[in-house]
Amino acid sequence: MTGPSFLTFAVPTLLAYLIGGLPFGYWFVRLSLGRDIRTMGSGNIGATNVHRSAGKKAGLVVLLLDIFKGFLAVWAAAMLTHRNPAAMALAAAAVMLGHCYPLFLKFRGGKAVACFIGAFAYIAPLALLVSATAFLIVVFTSKYISLGSLIGAFLLPFVYWWISDPPLPLLLSAFFAAALIIYRHRANIERLRAGTEHSFSLKGKAA
Repeated sequence: MTGPSFLTFAVPTLLAYLIGGLPFGYWFVRLSLGRDIRTMGSGNIGATNVHRSAGKKAGLVVLLLDIFKGFLAVWAAAMLTHRNPAAMALAAAAVMLGHCYPLFLKFRGGKAVACFIGAFAYIAPLALLVSATAFLIVVFTSKYISLGSLIGAFLLPFVYWWISDPPLPLLLSAFFAAALIIYRHRANIERLRAGTEHSFSLKGKAA
């Protein structure tokens, strides 16, 4: 028997990148308000900036769509490759990279937290639940989405390793995902250190 071919990995990885690059935040605000989310608030296309700049309903819609595309990308890779761990790991990385660096918006995208949630809801649901609990505790005590995202992302690969003994490719994808989220939040880290980070409010802004 021969091992998996190049196409086994290339097709679902490319598909995951293109799915990740679907800029739902940009499209939703453009269609609903006629504005460019990249010129509003922090300029980020993700759900947090949409929530802050266009209202809580818009933020919730974008959040759910971005979670869905993360889940869809990994699910598609699993279906196309009979749940090959390496293919799923590459898809998780690719969907997040697609969101951060979308082809459709000249590689200017978001921070991939929602895609991370969707991807690991499929790969590691129990570890994600622990990570999400930590996220919620941090956000509701500190009022900083960015701090909750950083801590939740940092914890996930360690929790995943501890409770699941996962295949190495999937564990590496979890560490990559955490590192990518931390890297994409480097401006937030500077603002947190300076005490100038934006706090979170459930009310958002009236659209």
